[in-house]
Amino acid sequence: MQLSTVVAPVFAARCTLVVADHGDCVLVDPGAGVADQVTELVERHGLRPRALLATHGHVDHTWDAAVLSARFDVPFVVHTADAYRLADPFGTLGVLGGRTSPHDPSGPLAQALAAAGIGPSTYVEPARVEELGTAPGMRSDDVALAFGTVKLLARHAPGHTEGSTLYLLDVDGAGPVALTGDVLFAGSIGRTDLPGGDDAEMRRTLREVVAALPPETVVVPGHGPTSDIGTELATNPYLRAAT
Repeated sequence: MQLSTVVAPVFAARCTLVVADHGDCVLVDPGAGVADQVTELVERHGLRPRALLATHGHVDHTWDAAVLSARFDVPFVVHTADAYRLADPFGTLGVLGGRTSPHDPSGPLAQALAAAGIGPSTYVEPARVEELGTAPGMRSDDVALAFGTVKLLARHAPGHTEGSTLYLLDVDGAGPVALTGDVLFAGSIGRTDLPGGDDAEMRRTLREVVAALPPETVVVPGHGPTSDIGTELATNPYLRAAT
């Protein structure tokens, strides 16, 4: 499998295209403002989207899910513990979503959307949602997923949100890769002070889920540069403290 990245104009969230044999692909974290660029990549390379996946339910990772799900006629997959966020993207983002109203123009999310030329009221809740943890054969902790020839493992990693999920796969020429969303960044971790965040759960996730990954695992986070588990174990102060 191979990876391509599109960086969203809102909060610089990373949207990752995972491409496997015969052009089958899945899109991880369809953030705000990525739909047209993703569509251009799909059409230029003759790809066949099979699903959209979310590492968690924060709207900077899910904003374009509805339009891309409809455009490609594919499901949007999110952990059941985060599915409720899709109906209330501003409120479930806490202070980042705005203090005075769902579309508070002074809120960081509304300001970032405005800077990208995206109206806050244009958000549409995805209509075709599949929830990890509830579909037949799925468990909430470790789920093997197959979408056409795309195969990955979804591993529950709560702390940043209740339903935060790592997606684990093997990439041609790179070996094991973890799409970590906002669980783990290069040199840092996702914040736990937003609604649904839990510092104790994050420490457990870092200790029992993240640190257990092979050290050569490439880390593709939801924001910022790539890294690897060995480097993070040696230098990331949050991961070191948790282990």
